[in-house]
Amino acid sequence: MKIFYKHFSLSYFKPLQSRIPASAVSLVLLCCGVILNTSSVVASETFLAQDDTAKQENYVPAGYSLVWSDEFDNDKITDKWWYETGDHGWGNKELQNYVAGRSGLDTCAEVSSGILKISAKKKDNQVISIRMNSRQSWIYGYFESRMKLPSGKGTWPAFWMLPQNIKDWPDDGEIDIMEEVGYNPNYVSSSIHCKAYNHVAGTQKTSEKFVPSAQSEFHIYAVEWTENYIYAYIDGKRYFTFVNDKQGDKNTWPFNVPFYLKLNLAWGGNWGGAKGVDENVLPAVYEIDYVRVYQDGAKSQDSKNQDGTKSQDYRNQDGTKNQDYRNQDF
Repeated sequence: MKIFYKHFSLSYFKPLQSRIPASAVSLVLLCCGVILNTSSVVASETFLAQDDTAKQENYVPAGYSLVWSDEFDNDKITDKWWYETGDHGWGNKELQNYVAGRSGLDTCAEVSSGILKISAKKKDNQVISIRMNSRQSWIYGYFESRMKLPSGKGTWPAFWMLPQNIKDWPDDGEIDIMEEVGYNPNYVSSSIHCKAYNHVAGTQKTSEKFVPSAQSEFHIYAVEWTENYIYAYIDGKRYFTFVNDKQGDKNTWPFNVPFYLKLNLAWGGNWGGAKGVDENVLPAVYEIDYVRVYQDGAKSQDSKNQDGTKSQDYRNQDGTKNQDYRNQDF
């Protein structure tokens, strides 16, 4: 989340769900006298809506295997995630108070019918919402989620990554897989941040695409991160590229350490609230069908701490969870 501002593979199914193969789409069009290469369906500049009732094909590159996922089939948030909480602005002057799933009788994170729903809600004199962090971290891989974005001026959903051992932002790096702000509906962006390239210095690396149904239909947002490049995709179409300059300089490529996945729905802030907020749109709901991590065994590294143990989450020296790892003056 900004401070401010194909290979074809078989689908991974949920119970009782199916997809319509691209070949079937082509057959229907051919019967109507339209000649269409199925690859053009994937590569179209206009991202077509996906059927909410069917599991769509994912676009995992050749050689990658599933190593971690949350399909949200258990009607509860699993221990694959932990909540980050607080109302101090999170370096972006955000207005929400992040809570640990619920606040009193108000639930902001729930799973139903195989969908994780993150809600921003008005409660008394504040807006409460969710910021979730994966317990596991990874070096390199293909990271994707199928999601439907919230609507309304003030919303700022994100699917992104930060380092396991972050100490300084932007020096330690950030990978934004998907961001959107409600005042500019359906314009989705992907970015990277590091010391050399960030919005504070005016050198940020980012790309934006218009997805007409981002707020009304599910789409697949993904990043492929290797030692050589970071690519971002929407429904299998690449629209962002950042290449390792191979200088061995952390200032330009800090992306060689384990990163965690993050999901959050911010309210307002430097970017999300740049044109004000409209509390009449609340509650706003961010829907996530699944989150999946794939790795290429020949390229990826296991996500372990330096002592050889599996990484779980980052904690303070006294054993308590680190709730905010950015300086509050960012």
